Amino acid sequence: MHRRTALSVSAALLAAAPLLTACGSDAHPGAAAVVGGERIEVSSLQAQVRDVRTAQQASPQAAQLIQATGDLSREKLNVMIFDRVVERVAADHGVTATRGEIQQTRSEFARQSGGEAQLAAMLLQQQGIAPDQIDQVVRRTVLMNKIAAELGVENTPEGQQKLTEVFTAASKELDIDVNPRFGAWDDTKIQLGAFTSPWLRRISQDPAAAEAGA
Repeated sequence: MHRRTALSVSAALLAAAPLLTACGSDAHPGAAAVVGGERIEVSSLQAQVRDVRTAQQASPQAAQLIQATGDLSREKLNVMIFDRVVERVAADHGVTATRGEIQQTRSEFARQSGGEAQLAAMLLQQQGIAPDQIDQVVRRTVLMNKIAAELGVENTPEGQQKLTEVFTAASKELDIDVNPRFGAWDDTKIQLGAFTSPWLRRISQDPAAAEAGA
């Protein structure tokens, strides 16, 4: 129960409506964003997008999947930045995710989804996740769950507010600078503005819960 509660709260961080902004600078040519002084290269972003498109094209539902993730570059960049915020919060609170924990959690997700193939198909369809990106989704889930537990967060408005404040503070500390072609990062929403991505809101949620509409 506590595990699913923490996952539900973590998902709320990405559920807020996007904020349209026009700030940003092109001070880092070739970078999609700079987070905590570390670059997210455009080439790295393009590689993630390419992996998803390749997986989508191999699906019998290719046309629908591609249409549903039309702004995939921004959506992927949003996740890549958010992952770095998660890593900062985890480090600040002494939280880690071991390889064994990731494997165990992935196996549980696969069991709840009806198998590894079903899990991969569900994540591709609902969240635009390529098969080789699943471990990162699972790692994020493990870290978010542990962070919520470490902070004593419950699935309440007060708990959500506390978690959001912690992530907002970490986001500000990272001084996130996004290439304006992709929009601008909003520290208070902890997300990239200038696009709407309903499926992204489930990115930190238990895949079984997401499939059930939780």
